[in-house]
Amino acid sequence: MVTTCLGVTDARAQDQPPPPEAAATPPAWSQKVTVVANRDEQRLGDTASRVAILDAGDLRATSAVTLDDALRQVPGFSLFRRTGSRAANPTAQGASLRGIGPSGASRTLVLIDGIPMNDAFGGWVYWSRVPNVALERAELLEGGASDLYGSGALAGVVQGVVRQDSGGSLELAVASPQEELASLYAAGQRGNWGGRITGDAFRTDGYYLIDEGRGAVDAPATSRHLSGELRLDRRSDRGTWFLQGARFGESRGNGTVAQVNDTDWGQVATGADFSGLSVRAFYGTQTYHQTFTSVAADRNSESLTRTQRVPSRDAGASLLWTLTSKRNALSLGLDSRFVHGRSEETGFVAGRATTLTDAGGDQENVGAFVTGRLALGARGILSAGARVDRWSLSAASSLATPIATGQTSTTVFEDRATTAVSPRASLLVRLNREFRLTAAGYEAFRAPTLNELYRSFRVGDTQTLANANLTAERLAGGEASVDWERGRMHARVVVYRASVHDPVANVTLRTTPLLITRQRQNLGETRSQGFTSDFTASWGRFQIGAGYALTDARVIEFAAAPGLQGKTVAQVPRHQWTAQARGAVLGFDASIQARYGGSQFEDDQNTLVLESYFVLDARMARRIRGGLEVFLTAENLANSRYPVGLTPLQTLGQPRIVRAGIRLDRLPGERISPPEK
Repeated sequence: MVTTCLGVTDARAQDQPPPPEAAATPPAWSQKVTVVANRDEQRLGDTASRVAILDAGDLRATSAVTLDDALRQVPGFSLFRRTGSRAANPTAQGASLRGIGPSGASRTLVLIDGIPMNDAFGGWVYWSRVPNVALERAELLEGGASDLYGSGALAGVVQGVVRQDSGGSLELAVASPQEELASLYAAGQRGNWGGRITGDAFRTDGYYLIDEGRGAVDAPATSRHLSGELRLDRRSDRGTWFLQGARFGESRGNGTVAQVNDTDWGQVATGADFSGLSVRAFYGTQTYHQTFTSVAADRNSESLTRTQRVPSRDAGASLLWTLTSKRNALSLGLDSRFVHGRSEETGFVAGRATTLTDAGGDQENVGAFVTGRLALGARGILSAGARVDRWSLSAASSLATPIATGQTSTTVFEDRATTAVSPRASLLVRLNREFRLTAAGYEAFRAPTLNELYRSFRVGDTQTLANANLTAERLAGGEASVDWERGRMHARVVVYRASVHDPVANVTLRTTPLLITRQRQNLGETRSQGFTSDFTASWGRFQIGAGYALTDARVIEFAAAPGLQGKTVAQVPRHQWTAQARGAVLGFDASIQARYGGSQFEDDQNTLVLESYFVLDARMARRIRGGLEVFLTAENLANSRYPVGLTPLQTLGQPRIVRAGIRLDRLPGERISPPEK
C-alpha cells in the first residue's frame, strides 16, 4: 500500500521497487499519481490543474545531471537568463512558469518531499542539492498555487519526491570539457528502523562566457559542489517518524579571474505521519559570499567594486490533516516560516575599500488553509479552497560606514505586515472515456524577499539596486483545458490568463557608456496569457512526446514610467517547444531531446534582444550485467553558441558536453550474476 503525506510518497511497504528497465515503459497517463496538486495523493486523471510529471524513466532518459535542466523539457518552464545551474550564478537560478515575472527570485516554489528548497534569503534555488539518481519523480504544477502553498507559489510549484525503496544506485561520470560527477542513493531497513543516504559530488572546469573580445581577465565559469543527506526512519503501528540532516557547499567562478562566489548551507528536519495527520519542522543556516568587479573596456584588467557576505537562517513548521474517501477529500493545514538575514558589504573605489554596509531584517509568514474536493457523480469533480497568509517584516535596518571617517549612519525601517487571501476553485468534467474538460480560477501572492529589499548586485556593466519599500505581488488568473486520452496516447491543451499587480521588476533608471543602473520596483501591473499543448504516445518500449508554449507577457500599467506600458516583460520567450523520443535500439536504450526557445528581451525597455536558440541532447545506455549500466550522453549536440545574457556584453550558453559513465543499481538481496553466454 502506498501512503502519502505532505508530498512524501512512502513506497517502502511494497515488496520491492520495479527493476530499472521497467522505467522505460511508463504506466498510462491516467494511472500516474500526483501529490503537488492537492497536497494529498490523487490520480493525475482526477486533477483539474495542469500537472506535468517526470518519472524515474524520464529523469533517467535525459542527458541532464540536475533537476532544473531536466525540467526544461516541460513547455512553459524556463530559467532566468536561459542558463542552467551548472553555469549560472546561484542568485540567478530562479524558475519561471507561464512568463510570470522571471527573475533570480523564483516565482515558483520548489519543494523536496514537502520542505522548501528555495533559498530563505533570496528565493533562488540550489538545484544541485538533490541528485537526480535519488529522485523517484518530479511534479510540476502550473498556475497560482498560493491557496495551498502560500507566498512563493505565485506561478506554480515544483516538487521532487525522493526515493523510498530499499536498495541503492551509484552513478559515476566524466565529461569533455573536463567534468567529473559522482551521485549516490542508498537505503535499507531492519525491523522497524530504516535509513537512507544520498550524496552528490561535482566539478567542472566550465567554459568561457564570451567569445568575442575576450581579454586577460576572462576565465571559465567553473563550478564545484558537494552535497549529502542522512535520514533515519522509525515505523510503528501508530505511524512513522523521521529525522534527517543535510549539508551543501559549492564554489564558483563567474567568468573573470576576480568574480567568485561560494555557499555553505545546512539543514535539519523532522516529521511524523499518522492516520490522516502529518507534521513537519526544519531549521537551516546559510552563508553566501560573492565578489563584484568592474572590467576595463579592453578586458585586460578589472578592479574590485564590492564584496558581499550574506549570513541567513530560517525555521519552518507545518501541520496537515486530511480526511479522504474514494473520490472526496477535505484537508486543513497550518504552516509558518521565519527568516533572518543580512547583506554585509564592502564597497571599493579604484581598488580601495571605502564603505561598509550592513542591511537586512526579519521576515515571517504564517498561513492557514482549507481545501476540499467533491465528486459530482461519476463524471465530475469540484474542488475549492482558500488560504489566509500573514506576512510581516521587522527589525529591518541599514547601516553605512565610510571607512575614512568611521562614523556609522543608521536607517531603521518601519515594521510592516500584509494579509493576503488566496482562493481557488476548479471543475473537472469527463465527457466520455476519451475526453475531459477542466476550468479553474485562482488568486495568489508573493512577498518580496530580503534579497530584493536589501541586497544590491552587479552583473557585468549593469548594477541593480535594492528597494526597501517593495510591496507584495498579487496575481489573479484562470485557465481551461481539454484532455484526450486513448490507450497509450495522450494530448492536452491549456489556455490561461493571469494579471499580476505590483510585480517586482528591474527597472532601468539611467544608462551611461560605462554603467547601466537599475532598481527593483513594483511595476504596476503585468499580464501573461497564452496556451500550452503537449502530446505523448508509446508503443512497447518506444515513447515519443512533444510540447509547445505560446506566452504573451506585457506591462499593462506603470504610472511611474508610462513608456514601459505595452512592452514585453523581460526574459520571457514568446515561443517554446520541446520534443523527445526514447526506446530500445540494437540493444541500447536510446533517447533524444530537442528544445527551442524564441527570442526574448534582456531589459525592461526592450532594447536588448536575446536571439532564439535550439538545443539537441542525446543519451545511449546499455545494461551489461546485472544492475550495471554504461552510458554516453551529449548535451547541445550541435554545439550551438546561443546568447543567454546582454549586460550589455553578450554572454553565451553552455557548449557541447559529451559525458561517459557507469551506473550500478542494486535491489535488496540482489546478486550480480555473470553475463549470459
